[in-house]
Amino acid sequence: MEHGISEVARLAGVTSRTLRHYDDVGLLRPSRVGANGYRYYDQTALRRLQQILLLRQLGLGVPAIAEALAAAPDDTSTLRAHLTWLHDQRDRLDRQIVSVERTIKQMDSEEQIMAGDMFDGFDHTVHREEVEARWGEKAWADGDRWWRGLGADQRQAFTDEHAAIAAQWALLHAAGAPSDGPQALANARRHHAWIAAGWGSTTPSADQLVGLAEMYVADERFAANYGGQQGAEYVRDALTHYALTELI
Repeated sequence: MEHGISEVARLAGVTSRTLRHYDDVGLLRPSRVGANGYRYYDQTALRRLQQILLLRQLGLGVPAIAEALAAAPDDTSTLRAHLTWLHDQRDRLDRQIVSVERTIKQMDSEEQIMAGDMFDGFDHTVHREEVEARWGEKAWADGDRWWRGLGADQRQAFTDEHAAIAAQWALLHAAGAPSDGPQALANARRHHAWIAAGWGSTTPSADQLVGLAEMYVADERFAANYGGQQGAEYVRDALTHYALTELI
């Protein structure tokens, strides 16, 4: 069964111009083009479009989407990796919803609000002890001051950037891309820049980055951000390779 470009655009919530652009850059070819020039899309094309839109939602641009899809061994690997990320995000959002509902209830009843309850699911202070133990109180204070100085949009952008980075790690791992390959190296460079922003624009050294990468594996709370133990080990290996080849 095939669908015309106008119908696909309507169902997917994009424009026909976007679909034509995806065709022009080789990201999404129609299953066939009619004699009248109309583009038609079959089930295979629709599945690919679904993957493209999922990756775009994570903040990836067209080149990165093309690279991720090319690296994936099959369609289901991309979808499984994205599904893992969605489950993680759902869990985080569920905790935030409960936290906000609890705060509203306590405000209405004028009860004392516990700080831990207010920030459950926001993951701001949960790793304070680890940061201070490894890099000192100043590292924590600088990052904390930077975070509190951000506006709501900036905080969301920072959170979204990590989500996109984590999703790319999941895709590369699922695709079997080598942790010391060019794709992993590019994402490690992006991950390093994200960490530097969170450290109040203090760029982590090679030793600091390697130490943080090891913590991703050692602490299950960190590992959960990258799909569990094996995913965290992949991220550790990639960040370690990046640190030893580009930061020393």
